[in-house]
Amino acid sequence: MSTLTLGKALNTGLRKAMEDDPKVVLMGEDIGKLGGVFRITDGLQKDFGEARVVDTPLAEAGIVGTAVGLAMRGYKPVVEIQFDGFVFPAYNQIVTQVAKIHARSRGKLPMPITIRIPFGGGIGAVEHHSESPEAYFAHTTGLKVVAVSNPADAYWMLQQAIAHPDPVVFFEPKRRYWDKAEVDLDAAPPPLFSSRVVRAGDDVTLLAYGPMVKTALQAAEAAEAEGRSLEVVDLRTLSPLDLAPVEESVRRTGRCVVVHEAQTTLGLGAEIAARVSESCFHSLEAPVLRVGGYDVTYPPSKLEEEYLPDLDRVLEAVDRSMGF
Repeated sequence: MSTLTLGKALNTGLRKAMEDDPKVVLMGEDIGKLGGVFRITDGLQKDFGEARVVDTPLAEAGIVGTAVGLAMRGYKPVVEIQFDGFVFPAYNQIVTQVAKIHARSRGKLPMPITIRIPFGGGIGAVEHHSESPEAYFAHTTGLKVVAVSNPADAYWMLQQAIAHPDPVVFFEPKRRYWDKAEVDLDAAPPPLFSSRVVRAGDDVTLLAYGPMVKTALQAAEAAEAEGRSLEVVDLRTLSPLDLAPVEESVRRTGRCVVVHEAQTTLGLGAEIAARVSESCFHSLEAPVLRVGGYDVTYPPSKLEEEYLPDLDRVLEAVDRSMGF
């Protein structure tokens, strides 16, 4: 058992993947000598060499396009997008090439590419550095999309994503990079594309992923002091969604609140709310509610705490749910 920050867990997971498979190659801006702006790849170029940890030009489309070529030749590229908002120059490559080549080639050309994206706000940065673009990718057939929330998942899910034969967009909650927890480096991890209950409860089901899992857990703790029991489910996988544990929970609690940082309108919460409403209609005591970002451009750092969903906004939604 090791105590690791989420960032260090990612670094350790990358190191293990590179040790296990010489075909794993890392690519990205400033990931070599600098170790990345968040130091996730710190020390890897020194230990594995410049041929396997590649400092690229500032050209996201070129980085992902090169990863496509490497994947065609049997490599397993792991691409780092420096900040969430920088992924859009590569969007065309991701949705028209990375996501489609396996089907286009009738299965002859797998695309074992992992695209790491630090996402979300909370670090005092500005627009293009604090985005939550996960819905764009979850909507794209051919891509798998996951989001980690804690060091153990960061360590294991990154290795599982790299080993997966299909492309995986791997979202990392940048404001949680410094959160610490114990990680069992020898445990058998749960399946990559699975959600799980991280706190049991009876009154309301809270669904969250990435940075909002910690917020949901804090809300559950605060609600307990008021005599309410909230169950928290970490979705972990966004495409495909694993809703079996969610439906089991909602059928028992009868109430559901979905929480994410991304803008509420047409965010993943909308799809999840629709699916839960369809499958759990006769068990629901209240409509499925959503807590998300406002439909505005990400604000300057002085205002981001007003923008980001917090404990009070989650508990307000719980109050509304309980009021039906």
